Amino acid sequence: MPSAAPAPDSLSVLFVTPECAPLVKTGGLGDVSAALPAALRARGVDARVLLPGYPQVLAADPKAEEIARVKVLGHEVRLLDSRLPSGVPLLVAACPALYERRGGPYQRDEATDWEDNAVRFGVLSKLAADLGTNGSPFDWLPDVVHCNDWPTALAPTYLAHLDAPHAATVITIHNLAFQGVFPSEEVAALELPRAALGPSNLEYWGRVSFLKGALTTADAITTVSATYAREIQTEALGMGLDGVLRPRFKDLYGILNGIDTATWDPLTDPHLSSNYGPLTLDKKRPNKIALKRRLGLSGANEKPLMGMVTRLTQQKGVDLVVGAAKSLMAIGAQVVVVGVGERELVAALKVLPVRHPDDFAVVIEFDESLAHQVEAGCDMFLMPSRFEPCGMNQMYSQRYGTPPIANATGGLVDTIEDDARSGTDKPTGFLMDNTTSGALELAAQRAIVAWRDPRRWRTIQLNGMAKDFGWGNAAGKYVEVYRKIIGVRL
Repeated sequence: MPSAAPAPDSLSVLFVTPECAPLVKTGGLGDVSAALPAALRARGVDARVLLPGYPQVLAADPKAEEIARVKVLGHEVRLLDSRLPSGVPLLVAACPALYERRGGPYQRDEATDWEDNAVRFGVLSKLAADLGTNGSPFDWLPDVVHCNDWPTALAPTYLAHLDAPHAATVITIHNLAFQGVFPSEEVAALELPRAALGPSNLEYWGRVSFLKGALTTADAITTVSATYAREIQTEALGMGLDGVLRPRFKDLYGILNGIDTATWDPLTDPHLSSNYGPLTLDKKRPNKIALKRRLGLSGANEKPLMGMVTRLTQQKGVDLVVGAAKSLMAIGAQVVVVGVGERELVAALKVLPVRHPDDFAVVIEFDESLAHQVEAGCDMFLMPSRFEPCGMNQMYSQRYGTPPIANATGGLVDTIEDDARSGTDKPTGFLMDNTTSGALELAAQRAIVAWRDPRRWRTIQLNGMAKDFGWGNAAGKYVEVYRKIIGVRL
């Protein structure tokens, strides 16, 4: 669907990101980068995306027109005018030496970062900063440069140390665990202002942190849920930057992500064997039968099926599922886990289908179609994350009538209603009390008890399916932040 055309005098935003679905995606940031600019444009904001020219980005639009050619930190960058599939204007930073490589946007493989990441994303940040000044190489000037995570986080530092007028800046933290920390010698070529290199800005324990620089200089800091905004100001989840964030609490906003409700809609999802909705929930069952057949699990419907689609990391609590597996089988559950990640966790997971061949399935790959089928085919969805800035799968799950079992942290506690914890009269899932395998087992037991009561289970499903997880509300809150930092009212 084409993106709405903003009014000529509308608020303008340059949305800078290292990834954007469907062109390049490693996680939730890719989804956000596709959805939020489109939602902003639907509200009349002239939002445009700046993205590195990775091979898949260039291949998606081989006829993209060159609109400028500039030198950025000694590298020649061609700025290309393109569009995302949604119709959102896309500026592509084409620089073959930095971005046209086989591999991922951050790593050459699953374990090895690109050795020149400081320069690669320093150039992206400096280009974004340049586009936010009167020295921009083309005739569109943003009111706000909106940066996302450490790969774009030098832009606010570059702009904050300019004497000339420039755009206001926002940095969004999608996951504080990733901070872009590099040895000082690796950033020597980035032409950073000398005044920025001290402990009040970029310096971090004798090194340089891209993200810390943005947290100290951006006009506003946002993160992806209200609870996570509070959590990152604590020593427990501040990842060493809580002392930087606490003094900026007045500039820190927790804005819950939305989801793509067109792509994730069980009524129209092309990946499902049987489409269904709130009025046709009985049509959900064929998806369970098809999923179990595909994965080689026994039985039709007599056991509750729990699914997990995730990066296989400690953060996501995959080890808790491994630790709880025997107990989950003992209480009558079946489990499917889909994802890629840490070798040790992959090895531990692969043992489980051998021990429980009829009831535990593991797929070590990421398959978008299978991800949709797990959401629709499972009875419950597992998200025992140790921390979760926002999370999207718990929102997909509720939309698909698949109540989540999750840890009470970050965006999970902000989006899941559990009557055992809050006394809500519209429960949508089950929250764990702590991050242990035992807590996961107890939450799963509560879920199974509810599942065995068809009337109660149907109510929980319908409560979740009725929730609005679209991007409209989030886009409006971002506009409020933009207005505040530039003093403009549309």
